[in-house]
Amino acid sequence: MTTVDDELLTVPEVMARLKLGRWKVYDLIRSRRLASITIDRARRVPAEAVRAFIAEQLELAA
Repeated sequence: MTTVDDELLTVPEVMARLKLGRWKVYDLIRSRRLASITIDRARRVPAEAVRAFIAEQLELAA
């Protein structure tokens, strides 16, 4: 059973959640600011990694 906590997102889904372009999402992944995994040739981002990234950005902005 899949829960929201272990959900894996595609890059387009991350783009939509963060309201960012493809290049920026891949830049965040390359710079290790956004965790991701590769399954065969498919890049996936854990939903928790997106939430952690948002929390980190909010903390930096405060």
